[in-house]
Amino acid sequence: MEQLLWWQYAAIAGIFIWSGFVRTGLGFGGAVLALPFLLLVHNDPLVFLPIISIHLLIFSSWIAWRGARKAKAENKATISEHSEQPATEQGNIAWGYLRKALGIMIVPKLIGVFGLLTLPNDIVTGVIFVIVAVFAVSYIINKPFYSKNPIVSTGLLMMGGYVSGTSLIGAPLIVSVFATKVPRHQLRDTLFVLWFILVCIKMASFLIAGVDLQLIHQLWLLPCAFVGHLMGQHFHERIQKAETPTFFKFIGWALLLVCAFGMYSTFWL
Repeated sequence: MEQLLWWQYAAIAGIFIWSGFVRTGLGFGGAVLALPFLLLVHNDPLVFLPIISIHLLIFSSWIAWRGARKAKAENKATISEHSEQPATEQGNIAWGYLRKALGIMIVPKLIGVFGLLTLPNDIVTGVIFVIVAVFAVSYIINKPFYSKNPIVSTGLLMMGGYVSGTSLIGAPLIVSVFATKVPRHQLRDTLFVLWFILVCIKMASFLIAGVDLQLIHQLWLLPCAFVGHLMGQHFHERIQKAETPTFFKFIGWALLLVCAFGMYSTFWL
């Protein structure tokens, strides 16, 4: 990243603010909604994936910890009010389904990590843009992928694990399954624990392979992501009780345009 121009640094800073906003506001999508834009600025996934990974480790653990504190305080308030332990107390993490999903995803995840470290940049970039474009269309038509069929759910988790291994953008596939299996009040924090575990695997592979973690650039990109985090926290509190199809439709069109331009610039220019 040392050879980039000033406008590229400015664009990257703005994209990481956007990434922090989406990650905290929605509970997922910080990578999938930022990586296509980053690749338009500088077409090398291995430059940005370590930065995104470290951000995920920091913010996912922080948000899950805050969620646990909030759930504990709410349970204490309920006990104080009713003078008994609530029968439905489960905390903020669905540990049972999390363990089951990890058992399904772990092998495809490791295969995906190997693919990221061995495949050419253009192939990895192309896969990223194609997957993001598919989910962009699903946002536009307001028909995100959801399935209650156990075979389909297992397939989506395996595919999500593989894509997460190659590019950290497997969230849409994974969320499509978790949204039908995990109670809504546990969904966001459960996903953040999952992201933390998956990113730890990827970070270990980066260290083994000697990938540059871009630690110097963390000094100025982490505050950018934190600004987005604060904005996303406010947004999350507003959408907890409301659906936002218009927002997702706007995101879908923006992503589809970026993916089309990105595929053109990668394979035809």
